[in-house]
Amino acid sequence: MSALLLRDVRLAARAGGSAMLALAFFAGVATLVPLGVGAELPRLARIAGGVLWVAAVLAALLALDRLFQADFEDGSLDLLALSPLSLEAVAAIKASAHWLATGLPLTLLSPLLGVMFGLPPRALLALFVSLLLGTPAVSALGAVGAGLTLSVRRGGLILPLIVLPLLAPAVIFGAGAVLEVLDGIPNGALGLLGAFSFCACVLSPFATAAAVRLNLGS
Repeated sequence: MSALLLRDVRLAARAGGSAMLALAFFAGVATLVPLGVGAELPRLARIAGGVLWVAAVLAALLALDRLFQADFEDGSLDLLALSPLSLEAVAAIKASAHWLATGLPLTLLSPLLGVMFGLPPRALLALFVSLLLGTPAVSALGAVGAGLTLSVRRGGLILPLIVLPLLAPAVIFGAGAVLEVLDGIPNGALGLLGAFSFCACVLSPFATAAAVRLNLGS
């Protein structure tokens, strides 16, 4: 299992530069928004949580279309399906590799971008914690979409349409966690985000494995 995880992390980090592309996209969106809405720090701080969460979700989706595709094209996925390792475990490992290569770097970069929006230190911490809790759900639910579009021609264009509605709660709760600190009014957003992410990570491997089996015809 660890060998497969390390292999997928290495592939995600260098296959077409998808991980670096996601980071560049995240930073690019965060840089462009202040240019579009103005440089008033109070306004930027209010929208920072929502903007950075949406940017992180879209950036993570850039690297999802190849989650199973390369293994599907070269026949490795058929061998994994026949191996003693269950497809549910394979799905969990691949989602974990995606998070380590994409979600974690996005989370680590977020405080630096939050400074551009004028977020105070406590709000920066809330942003970081919310992304740390929520980005695993992005990878987990993204894996379900990748499994469903595995054999679809140009499935990378369809995948966001499937996954984005499922990720709406993560964006709402993640942005709400930042606003909770800014407003000083408890709203329980961080707890709801953690519960959502936990459920997504627990249930995703079973849904992903079912989708992959359907596409493999097994």
